[in-house]
Amino acid sequence: MKRQRGESFWGMLVVRIPYAWLLAFFLIPFLIVLKMSLSQTAIAQPPYTPVLDLAAGWHGIAAFFSALSFDNYVLLGSDPLYLLSYLKSVEIAAFSTLILLLIGYPIAYAIARTPRRWHAVLVVLTVLPFWTSLLIRIYAWMNILERDGPLNKVLVALGLVSKPPAWLATDTATYIGIIYSYLPFMVLPLYAILEKMDETLLEAAADLGCRRWRAFWRVTFPLSASGVLAGALLCFIPIVGEFVIPDLLGGSQSPMIGQTIWTEFFGNKDWPAASAVAVVLVCVLVTPILFYQHQAMRMARRD
Repeated sequence: MKRQRGESFWGMLVVRIPYAWLLAFFLIPFLIVLKMSLSQTAIAQPPYTPVLDLAAGWHGIAAFFSALSFDNYVLLGSDPLYLLSYLKSVEIAAFSTLILLLIGYPIAYAIARTPRRWHAVLVVLTVLPFWTSLLIRIYAWMNILERDGPLNKVLVALGLVSKPPAWLATDTATYIGIIYSYLPFMVLPLYAILEKMDETLLEAAADLGCRRWRAFWRVTFPLSASGVLAGALLCFIPIVGEFVIPDLLGGSQSPMIGQTIWTEFFGNKDWPAASAVAVVLVCVLVTPILFYQHQAMRMARRD
C-alpha cells in the first residue's frame, strides 16, 4: 500500500513539474507583459502607469484596473509600421521555412538511407554548427558577405560577376543567415521520421510496378508528413520573432517584428507599445501550433 502511494506521488510529481515550469516561466511572464500592454507610457521607473499598489487596499486595486486601457492595441491597428513588420516577419519566416524544407528533406533522406553505422556521424555533422555561439557564426557570415569578402572574391575569380555585388543589409543576406542557422531544426525531425520508416513498403511498391519517384510521393512523403509539420513549426515560429540575424545581416528599410519590439523597448522607451506588439505576436504564433495539434490528432485517429 505504501509502495503504491509512493509511486502515485512520484507519478503526480512528474506530471506536474512541466505544468509548474510553464506556469512560472511562460504564463506568469506573459501576464506581466499583457498587463504592461494595457498600461500607458510614463517618465518614471518603471516607465509605465498604472503600477499596482497592494498597500492601498481594495481602493488601490480598483484604481489600478480602471486605469488600464486598450490604447496600445488601437495604435497597432492605426500605424502601418507595425502591420508591415508583422507581414515582413511572416513573409520571411514562410519563405525561409519552404527553402529549409527543400534543402533539409534531401539531407534527412540521405542520412536515413546511408548504412546505420554512419547515422551518428552524419547527425553530429548536422548539429556541429551549434557547438559555437550563434553570434560568432553570424559575425562570420558578415565577414563572408562583405563587398571585399571571400564570397565576392570567388564570384569575381570565376567570372560569374563583373563587380562585387552588395550582400549585406539586404533580404538575401537575412535569408542566408536564417537558412544556415535553422537547417538542423528541419533536418533532425525529418530524419527521426524517415529513419523509422519500414523499407518493405517501398519494396512492395516496386513489386507492384511503381516507379521510384512515384513511390516517394505516394509512400515516403505521406509517411513523413508529421516530420515535415514538426520541422516547419520548429523553424517558422522562432524565425518570425528573430532579431539577431536580420539586425546584423538585413537592412533597416523593412524591419522584422523582433527589431520593432527592440526599438520600442530600448530606443523609444515605450514599454507598453512594445508589450502590445509582443502579445499580438504570441497570439499569431499560437495559430500554427493549434493547426499542428489538429493535424497530429487527425493522424493519430487514422493510426
